[in-house]
Amino acid sequence: MAGSKGGGGHYRSAISGRFVTSAHGKASPRTTVRESNSGGSSGGHYRSAISGRYVTTAHGKASPHTTVRES
Repeated sequence: MAGSKGGGGHYRSAISGRFVTSAHGKASPRTTVRESNSGGSSGGHYRSAISGRYVTTAHGKASPHTTVRES
């Protein structure tokens, strides 16, 4: 099913912001972020694709290829 969300999470590219395959996400850990299916909102914060930790808004805007904005 296209667009189906199953399993334990999805990977999102920090560069394009699009979802990528699990294989690509695992092969590119510095530019992808694994997102859980929890559905909780983080309110527009930025997360580092390298460490997986939340970063400041200023750092997120200054590093668009290695951070993902979560809404």
